Amino acid sequence: MKTLAKSAIDIGAAIRKKRKEDGLTLADAAGLCNVNYRFLSDLENGKATAQLGKVLQVLHALGIEIELKDRTWPHE
Repeated sequence: MKTLAKSAIDIGAAIRKKRKEDGLTLADAAGLCNVNYRFLSDLENGKATAQLGKVLQVLHALGIEIELKDRTWPHE
């Protein structure tokens, strides 16, 4: 999966997609990621104020990597 995430909604959607591809329920994934059900539900629904450390923890536990790179700017 390769996704350009521009918002919390994009990140949440990618997490939900991966969780479902892996056949995990929300409760099972929360346990695997060591976060509570409500946090993971909020994250999947694009909550913009989710704690970054916990978001990274979820991504790691589900096997999703983040790559940071310089954005290319369109010529004006």
